Amino acid sequence: MVIVAFTFLLCLAIVLGTYWMFVLRPEDTASRALRRRLHAVPEERPARTDLTKKETPLSALKVLDTALAHSGHLLDPLKRSLADSGLRVTIGVVLLACGFLAMVTFAAVSILTSSAGLGLLFALLAGSVPYMCVRWVAAKRLRTFEEQLPQAVEMIAVSLRAGHAFTTGLLMAAEEVPEPLGAEFRLLYDQQKFGKSMPDVLREFADRVPVLDARIFVTAVLTQRETGGNLAEMLDKLAAVIRERFRIRRQVRALSAHGRFTGWTLALLPPTLGIILSVIAPAHIRTLVDDPFGRQLLGAALALQIVGMLAIRRIVNVEF
Repeated sequence: MVIVAFTFLLCLAIVLGTYWMFVLRPEDTASRALRRRLHAVPEERPARTDLTKKETPLSALKVLDTALAHSGHLLDPLKRSLADSGLRVTIGVVLLACGFLAMVTFAAVSILTSSAGLGLLFALLAGSVPYMCVRWVAAKRLRTFEEQLPQAVEMIAVSLRAGHAFTTGLLMAAEEVPEPLGAEFRLLYDQQKFGKSMPDVLREFADRVPVLDARIFVTAVLTQRETGGNLAEMLDKLAAVIRERFRIRRQVRALSAHGRFTGWTLALLPPTLGIILSVIAPAHIRTLVDDPFGRQLLGAALALQIVGMLAIRRIVNVEF
């Protein structure tokens, strides 16, 4: 069993090393060279200014890219999470990372515990780690959008009160607001400057930034363009509303912190106890895993654990 596992890990390391040597390393070298050339021009901004969106490949490997292209809408949640996170990785890299972690964890746990069922359970948990990391980065980036949006809206309102056009306010926000929202306003400004209509540009901005406050901002501007009114005053009130919503949200998170901590404790307690018992008394865990009734109990416990986690998450996550 040890020889088979070692042979499997050795073959896997050779395959991944070959993929890194001939695919990832040349791409990374070319990207660094391109960045050096771009940074050598002082007028060039690091902000995102691509006006025409090319179809991003799903993987650098042609075979994997073709296979993922025929997956339909199955990968849409991962595509959305990658777009929101701003990470410069492809879907293929995330899926390969998930598969690699799952296989390594399955081999390691199966060798240590001599239980394929326990290895499969830990492999599923480890395989979801890259996807959860992408989700976490996306959520963090969207929270940054929400924090920066009131400042950008107030800048546009100040520009309008000073007598400038709305597009000038967009340019001011693009130059003054840091990443990541500044890059989105720069793209918005460049798109309308090069011929796109303002309503279409604003709607695309709302699609790229899936934040409720951004959609409210777009709706307010489009409504003002159709019905008229004082846009500067409207944006001032909108910025105040966004700040108040953000303040209330932080208060709710502070009040629900105890519930979230309890949920994480209840979720991590059973697997932690299982790991400790597998080290202290492996015979007891082996009896639970090898016996058919014990496997049924483990399946029922896992199902109830998932239901409990979802219920606690539903309680502590308050929608705004």
